[in-house]
Amino acid sequence: MKVFMRLLGFSKPYHHYIPEYAVFILLYIIFSLLNFSLLIPLLDTLFGKDNTHAVTALPAFHFSADYFKNLFYYWVTYYIGRYGRLGVLVYVCVIILLSVLLKNIFGYLSQKVLTRMRVNLVRKIREQLFEQFSTQSLSFYHKQKKGNLLAVLSSDVVEIESTVVTSIQVIFKEPLIILATFAMLFYYSAQLTLFTIIFFPISGFLISSISRRLKRKGSLIQESIGRLLSFAEEAMSGIRIIKIFNAERFVRDRFSQENSALSKTLKSTLNQRELSSPLSEFLGVFVILVIVVYGGSLILSGHSALTASAFITYIAFYFQIIEPAKNTASAISYMQRGLAAGERVLAILDSRQPIMEKADAVAKAEFTSSIEFRDVGFRYDQSDVLENIDLVIPKGRMVALVGQSGAGKSTMTDLIPRFYDATGGSILIDGIDVRDIRLKDLRSLMSMVSQEAILFNDTVANNIAFGMTEVSREQVILAAKIANAHEFIEGMEEGYETVIGDRGARLSGGQKQRITIARAVLKNPPILILDEATSSLDTESERIVQEAINNMMQNRTSIVIAHRLSTVRHADEIIVLQNGRIIERGCHDSLISQNGFYRRLVEMQEVK
Repeated sequence: MKVFMRLLGFSKPYHHYIPEYAVFILLYIIFSLLNFSLLIPLLDTLFGKDNTHAVTALPAFHFSADYFKNLFYYWVTYYIGRYGRLGVLVYVCVIILLSVLLKNIFGYLSQKVLTRMRVNLVRKIREQLFEQFSTQSLSFYHKQKKGNLLAVLSSDVVEIESTVVTSIQVIFKEPLIILATFAMLFYYSAQLTLFTIIFFPISGFLISSISRRLKRKGSLIQESIGRLLSFAEEAMSGIRIIKIFNAERFVRDRFSQENSALSKTLKSTLNQRELSSPLSEFLGVFVILVIVVYGGSLILSGHSALTASAFITYIAFYFQIIEPAKNTASAISYMQRGLAAGERVLAILDSRQPIMEKADAVAKAEFTSSIEFRDVGFRYDQSDVLENIDLVIPKGRMVALVGQSGAGKSTMTDLIPRFYDATGGSILIDGIDVRDIRLKDLRSLMSMVSQEAILFNDTVANNIAFGMTEVSREQVILAAKIANAHEFIEGMEEGYETVIGDRGARLSGGQKQRITIARAVLKNPPILILDEATSSLDTESERIVQEAINNMMQNRTSIVIAHRLSTVRHADEIIVLQNGRIIERGCHDSLISQNGFYRRLVEMQEVK
C-alpha cells in the first residue's frame, strides 16, 4: 500500500480530480441503483399488483429518499387511474430509460476525470525518471545496466500505466458501488443480507493469497525484461563483432534462453492472474444461489415480509455486486505486478545523487587565473584510482596527461567538471573549490572532446549547436570552419540539415570527431578537455582533426589526454601518471633528458 500511495502521489494536486470525480461517481451510483429499484413497480404492473404502493396525494417536498419514492408512486397511481396498466408500464419504462442514460453520462464523465489523472500521473513519473537519469553522476551508470534503465523507463512505466493506474479506476469506483448496493440490500432485508456477509471473508482470503504470489512473480518478470533488453542492446551495439566471429547462432541461443525464461514466468503469472476473476464470479453466484434457497424458504414459510417482486429485485441487486466484486478482485491481482514495477521505478527515483550543489554555491562566469589540484585523491569502491595529486594549470597553458591505460588520466579530467567528486583533497578554479561553484556555471567554463564521438540522431547543425538555443546559422558555420568540417558538411546531400543517423552512423570517424570539435568551438569556453581525441583515427583523419584541435586550442587553457605522444610534444607541461600518481613532469625535451618512464613510452611508440 505504501508503494501504491507513493505512485498515486504523482497525480497531485488532488483537488483537480477528487471533487469532480466524487460528484460524477455519486450520481452514477444513484442512477445505477435506481434502475434496479424500478424493477419492483415494473414487475408489480406486469403481474397485476397495480395498487401495492398507491399514493393518492402529491407529497410535500423534502429532500429525502422517501419523498422521491412517494413522488414516483404518486404518478404511478395517477397513470393507473387515467391510462390503466399499459400507461403505467410505459411510464416506468421511460423513467428506466432516462435513468440508464444519466447513469452512462455520469459514468463517462467520471472516467474522463480519471483518465486525466492517469495521463498526468504517468507523464510525471516519466519526467522525474528522465530527470534522475540526466542528473546522476557517472558512477550511477557504472553500477547500472543500460538495459535495466531502459526497461524501467519503458516497460515498467507502461506496466504502472496498464495495471496500477487502470486499477485506480476500479478501486475508486467499484467499492463505492458495492457499499451503496449493500445499503439497498439492508434496506430491503437486513436478515438476508447479514446471513450472506459471512461468505465474503472466505472469498477475500482466496483472492488475497493469489495476489501475494502475483506480486512476487511481477518482480521476476520485470527483472527478466531488464536482462532481455540489456542483452538485446549489447547485441545490436556489437553486431560487427558478432558477425566477424560467426557468433549469430550463439547470441540467438542466449537470447532464446532469456526469452524462454521470461515466457515461462509470464505464462505462470497470467494464469494465476486470470484465476481471480472466475473465482470471484463463482463465489458470487454461489452466494446468490444460497440466497435464493434461504430467502425463498423464508418467503414460502411466511417468515419474511418481502413480496415476490421485492425478492426478485433483491436478487438483481446481488447480481449487481458480482461485476464490481469481480473487477475489484481482478484489479487487485493486476495491481500486484504493477506494484513490483513501481518498486523498481521508486528505487531509481530514490537513488542517492552523490553530486549535489550546495545551497550557498557561488556564481562564476569567468576563468581568470588557474586550475589547481591540491593533494587530490579518488577512490572508486575499494580501489584507489588517484593519490596525492598536486598540479597547477595556469590560464592559457596546455597541459598533457600521459601514461599507461588505467593510470588515472581520464579520472583526473572527470573530476574538474564534477562528473565525480574527489574523495580526498580539493580541486580549485581561481582559488574556489569546484564543490562551492554552481554546477551550471562550473560546466559552462569548459568543453570536452572525447575519444568516442558522442553524436545524436539529428541534423548536423543541431549536433553542433547541441544545448545552445540562441545561436545563428552563421555562428554554426564559423565553428565548423574552425573545426575543418565545413567542406565535407557542404558536400552532404542536405548540408547542415542532413540527419546523421544513430550515433552519427552516416559519418566516418574523422567526420564525427570534427563535428564534436565544432560543437566545442561553438560553446567557446575558456577551458578545453581533450580525452584522446585522435587515438581512434587513421593517419589522414588524425592530421585533419589535429589541425582542427590546434585551431580550437588557441587562446584557451587546454588539458589533453594523449595516447599518441607525438601530438603533445609542444605542450607547456607534460604530466606522466602511473598507478594514480604523478611520477614525472616537465616539457617534452626535459622529460626526454631525464631518461625515465616518459622516454621509454616515446621510444616504444617510435619503434612501432
